[in-house]
Amino acid sequence: LQLGQFYADGIEIPQDYAEAAQWYRLAARQGLPQAQVDLGHLYRAGQGVTQDYDEAFSWYFKAAEQNYAAAQFYIGQLCRAGQGVPQDNTEAANWYRLAAEQGYANAQINLGHLYHRGQGVSQSYKEALHWYRLAAEQGHAIAQISLGNLYHKGHGVPQNHQEAIKWYRLAAEQGDRNALTNLGVMYSQGTGVPQDYREAVKWYRLAADQGHATAQMSLGVLYSQGAADLPQDHKEALRWYRLAADQGHATAAFNLGNLYADGSGIPQDYKAAVKWYRKAADQGHSSAQNSLGNRYRQGQGVPQDYKEAVKWYRLAADQGDVYAQNNLGMIYYLGEGMPQDYVQACLWFLLAAAKGNKNAIKAYGNIAKKMTEEQLIQAQELAQRWKPTGPPSPLTPLSHKGRGERK
Repeated sequence: LQLGQFYADGIEIPQDYAEAAQWYRLAARQGLPQAQVDLGHLYRAGQGVTQDYDEAFSWYFKAAEQNYAAAQFYIGQLCRAGQGVPQDNTEAANWYRLAAEQGYANAQINLGHLYHRGQGVSQSYKEALHWYRLAAEQGHAIAQISLGNLYHKGHGVPQNHQEAIKWYRLAAEQGDRNALTNLGVMYSQGTGVPQDYREAVKWYRLAADQGHATAQMSLGVLYSQGAADLPQDHKEALRWYRLAADQGHATAAFNLGNLYADGSGIPQDYKAAVKWYRKAADQGHSSAQNSLGNRYRQGQGVPQDYKEAVKWYRLAADQGDVYAQNNLGMIYYLGEGMPQDYVQACLWFLLAAAKGNKNAIKAYGNIAKKMTEEQLIQAQELAQRWKPTGPPSPLTPLSHKGRGERK
């Protein structure tokens, strides 16, 4: 077994998974559960042997029959992923439980996740809390974050931001970048601690330096907006937005587009703004879709194209974006690039006005005077039947301002 581990890890000898597999097999055939698990890993990953989930399951099962917790956990993983066995969260939960009851932390956290999400078991925040706590008390960083999240949201336990911060901090001390980011959020919002932007920057930067896209985006927001104890720095904001956007973070790409569109601390560049808006819009970011519609409507960075503007406004409006709804209403009201349509215009003004958009409220008042009673009833019925579709715009603790109707 030990020789197999030396070959697998490349300790003092060249790494050689095929050689490791031979030594693991010799030990596994003697009934050593750790060797059986290690051989199962090689078959699952296809390292040194042909990938074979059935064979992986077979070796894990031999160890699990000996009540070996690690093997029970990995069978749970196979059941959850549907590898070598039909996908079955209930069966995964059963195997995780066997390992979790022996104190196996990874099984405890995974069982907690299943209870948290109601997958394979009845959804229960209290059960999730129980299993997260057992793993967290063993120092499991993911469990500590998950436990902190339950306290932060008040799920399965009275809401307690200080307790959330306690668990986030324990995970952060292990360098976990999600915990570092969460602490940044708490300090930036003043949740459970006095608001302190410099402290937020400290935690965000530790996570951002590990490549955490949301932390990078949040740093960009803080530098873009500035604060009483943090000087505004658009160039620094640009740097962090770009790092996050290059990883595909939609809100960072949207914020980067805003910096270029506004010319905030950098030369105004509508073509660059369109590039970044499009990257976010293609991910379903409704504010970016609205802003891209604005660029097409105004011919900024792209040739003026009302049909393309309508396309992007509608994608955002269908998600419930109030600015896009008002903009779409104005397109129909004014007949820009299409026949004038008071019913459609009124529909979108009604939807935006219902959310308190002042421009839409004013526009509705104006258009209602020009419509027949039949048209008004038709628009109102359409508004009553309307339901949002598509993905919601990504939620982030902070975002760069500048989503206005005609920006």
